[in-house]
Amino acid sequence: MTSRRGKATGAASRAEAAAPRVSAPRVKGARTEPRESPAVPEAARPSARRCGPARPSGSRREKSGPDPQEKRQVRARAARAEDQAEGPAARTEGVMPPAAPAPPLPRPASRREGTARSARERRPQPGPTEVPGPLVPVPSLGRGKEAPGAWKPRAVLEKLRLSRQEISAAAEVVNRLTDHLLRRLQRCESEFKGVALLRTGSYYEHVKISAPNEFDVMFKLEVPRIQLEEYYNSGAHYFVKFKRNPKGNPLDQFLEGEILSASKMLSKFRKIIKEEIKNIEDTDVMVERKKRGSPAVTLLVRKPEEISVDIILALESKSSWPASTQGGLPISNWLGAKVKNNLRRQPFYLVPKHAKEGSGFQEETWRLSFSHIEKEILKNHGQSKTCCEIDGVKCCRKECLKLMKYLLEQLKKKFGNRKELDKFCSYHVKTAFFHVCTQDPDDSQWHSKDLELCFDNCVTYFLQCLKTEQLEHYFIPEVNLFSRDDIDKPSKEFLSKQIEYERNNGFPVFGEF
Repeated sequence: MTSRRGKATGAASRAEAAAPRVSAPRVKGARTEPRESPAVPEAARPSARRCGPARPSGSRREKSGPDPQEKRQVRARAARAEDQAEGPAARTEGVMPPAAPAPPLPRPASRREGTARSARERRPQPGPTEVPGPLVPVPSLGRGKEAPGAWKPRAVLEKLRLSRQEISAAAEVVNRLTDHLLRRLQRCESEFKGVALLRTGSYYEHVKISAPNEFDVMFKLEVPRIQLEEYYNSGAHYFVKFKRNPKGNPLDQFLEGEILSASKMLSKFRKIIKEEIKNIEDTDVMVERKKRGSPAVTLLVRKPEEISVDIILALESKSSWPASTQGGLPISNWLGAKVKNNLRRQPFYLVPKHAKEGSGFQEETWRLSFSHIEKEILKNHGQSKTCCEIDGVKCCRKECLKLMKYLLEQLKKKFGNRKELDKFCSYHVKTAFFHVCTQDPDDSQWHSKDLELCFDNCVTYFLQCLKTEQLEHYFIPEVNLFSRDDIDKPSKEFLSKQIEYERNNGFPVFGEF
């Protein structure tokens, strides 16, 4: 006669086979209710524990079992933990082997979400998604060989910490250089007499990693009464025209018909800087060769330490942001609608970054820039106004961004002779990070003690963007930064494969170079 235990096991297996499988990544911030298993009555469920996989009904044990049974449980838990450390997915305690082995399930998104929620809320989950006994790490996106504690994010961040002495020395050189150039532009009767300084980039956002050797500086020039004409529905690139162009406008010489030529202005701007650095006697500095399509004039300081300084000319407009930005900056649930409205009242900028046109560039076009808004968001990144202040609760948002930037930086170093990673940059990482902040808006979801989990969430989102070839510009939703026009599919697959390898093996690249 068939035992009840065998029937229950079969029922559980059929129920599991009928259940839909989820392979897409979780949507951050969404709540997933625990699924009820018809094979496991409410009264028969085991005591609740955190972060465990669901257990079929055939795994139930009678409390009245003999002591040897309990000893076998202990041995099974130890073997299960050892299996997890060596690679295979964790086996649930007491599960009988099925009659016909099924192929391994892909990692459900809801299981990761359950892990994230339990880590953040620190409360036991109800129902069949938990098992008694010691917690067993749940595999994630094919994570096989990673063992708990295989890498130490705090140790990596400590290695990336910039020393105050290095920061002070580098900042002094850069400030002296930029102040000299600014005075030169302002005192001469030139087209750029009205420029002012706007410091942007990772150093000024306090997310610079490794060494203070790269700086971005904007020289902004206010241009009132301009009219923008979008370039082929690009959303990001525009032709700039003057609404009224009275005689004596110093920018007249840069007009191509009615259009303010980005290439002409950048060429003149570059020429003035190149001439002026010859008059800087206390700094060994040179202008690097112009990079095709780049909006920056790059200066290389060679002594005492090598420092790269990108000086970018930016047109400042105090009119309303273009219509293409209407659905962008989705921070209402994160930083608040009031903060969003205040940020949208700030000026926007146009930099001489040309739109692609066939195999070349449309050199008269300008591209929208919101680097000053990104800096403001990172400066005041918490839902609570006191987040990360001296007396406030510390979050790990900036730490996650630093680790993401370092991961890409190290991979580019590791595969420096390959072209697949050439088009990826830290701006892709930053954009993905902002989207994760939008999906996980609460400060409790970024608690400092959950750094490894939060970083894993950022990696998961970035991998999904690579897989779907979709990374929405944070300010211009219609712009896809991962479109095939910008980055080919094999390059995205290559980066995805390398990130998966790093995560599965405890990020060995963090210890290289």
